[in-house]
Amino acid sequence: MTRISTNALIELALDLSRSLNSSDRFERLLTTVRRVIHCDAVVLLVKQGEVLKPLAQQGLTRDSLGRRYEIDQHPRFQVICTASSPTRFPADSQIPDPYDGLLLESEGNLPIHACMGLPLLFENRLIGVLTLDSLQPGEFDDIPERTLEIISAMAAASLNTALTLDLLEHNSARAEALVQELTSTLPHQDHVDIIGESTAMQRLKRDIQTVSGSNLTVLIHGETGVGKELVAQSIHQQSHRNEGPLVYLNCAALPENLIESELFGHIRGAFTGANRDRTGKFALANGGMLFLDEVGELPLAVQSKLLRALQNHEIQPVGQDATHTVDVRVIAATNRNLQQEVAEQRFRADLYHRLSVFPIEVPPLRQREQDIALLAGYFLERSRRKLGISQLRLATDAINHLTGYDWPGNVRELEHCIDRAALRARSHQRQSAMVTIAPADLGDLTPEIAGVEKTTNDQMQLTGQASTLEQATQQPIPEQGLKIVTEAFQRQCILDALTANNGNWAATARQLEVDRANLTRLAKRLGISVKRKVSVQ
Repeated sequence: MTRISTNALIELALDLSRSLNSSDRFERLLTTVRRVIHCDAVVLLVKQGEVLKPLAQQGLTRDSLGRRYEIDQHPRFQVICTASSPTRFPADSQIPDPYDGLLLESEGNLPIHACMGLPLLFENRLIGVLTLDSLQPGEFDDIPERTLEIISAMAAASLNTALTLDLLEHNSARAEALVQELTSTLPHQDHVDIIGESTAMQRLKRDIQTVSGSNLTVLIHGETGVGKELVAQSIHQQSHRNEGPLVYLNCAALPENLIESELFGHIRGAFTGANRDRTGKFALANGGMLFLDEVGELPLAVQSKLLRALQNHEIQPVGQDATHTVDVRVIAATNRNLQQEVAEQRFRADLYHRLSVFPIEVPPLRQREQDIALLAGYFLERSRRKLGISQLRLATDAINHLTGYDWPGNVRELEHCIDRAALRARSHQRQSAMVTIAPADLGDLTPEIAGVEKTTNDQMQLTGQASTLEQATQQPIPEQGLKIVTEAFQRQCILDALTANNGNWAATARQLEVDRANLTRLAKRLGISVKRKVSVQ
């Protein structure tokens, strides 16, 4: 390769100074580097702890930005990160390349190629890495070492400037949100990595940043599997309470008679089985945050006590007369429509308004189509580590297969889909160092509702259990609403099962294949109870 001229380096420096926007700055950096140094792929990665996170890339597949590279899992990154100067790998190097199978210009395993890594150091501290790959062996051999050091220094300065600006913007937004809540700002903390660049996710990230610095109660709405817990973690890490605990409680996973004890604690002898004092979640979260997942499942009796704790910042352990003051910020989450629950008197209106001071809506995955490839890349890297595969990638038509699906189970369904596909792909590619996931490995991802297919004349043809569906369609449409008919059916099923099991709730739950606590709550809502008689002969 010809030597890089001084004018080219000056042009690089000028390009990097023309924009203060981080994403634009990163794209300018990569574009200018490719203009100065011929290469097929260039990637800018930032160091976060012991992980390298791609910030911008040119020449790799779409999913590469969603990947997170643990440095100790990738020998080439280890070499680059421990070096104090640019590293050029031999064309026939046996050290595995983390981008194997990800270059747009190369199908399958990477052939013999040129690879170079520039550690980005600022004040003798590694803040990132710039990698360059070329399918032409020896492409980088003639570039003078001093020239690479200059490019590395300019790239490091550009990255540090962008990170500093992001930090200043974050602290400014936090100070603005805290004007009415706090008297001083606190140091910046790292964000939980919420992956997504869609408009809906940008709006979500802005909401999280806006509310994190305050003491306001947050109610997170969203369908199952969208990542409500991740949002709660992000709020905690960006808040001034990040040094305190984030205590988690799933309100749907506990029997009704134990929820109050879990929330507020109990003293020894408060009830049968209470053989020692127990500290409740509120007390454990003192000075930090309490995350109440599935808050819509709380019984009405407990809702009133939770409301008192939110209003007065006081808790009363079960069996104790004295109250205790706590300093806890509550974040709640639900997949229910609590406004409808309030209208139907299954949730207290005053508690709903107390919880939803700042509501946050987490968008379903079907509204974030452009994020699917990024999320897939993130889960691919996790699966690769768990399965011990050298490289794991998605075929191009497999990515299109993913983006054409509605994902009713949201991000959680995508994660499980990638894990299953990785296992299937590995099972028939055991001899290959690079495993490629094909559409067939992903299984049946049909955009339409399961059991329904579109016919050529746009009519709907029912499939599956045809005889059962045919019988169902022959029944007259009920005059009552669907909710009333459904509850009547549930009530009759539970009554029949209770009768068959002599009023035994545990046996009834096993027969109906439901959790006992959920069954008793549903039965109570439907007005079903079991009364036992005690008689003396």
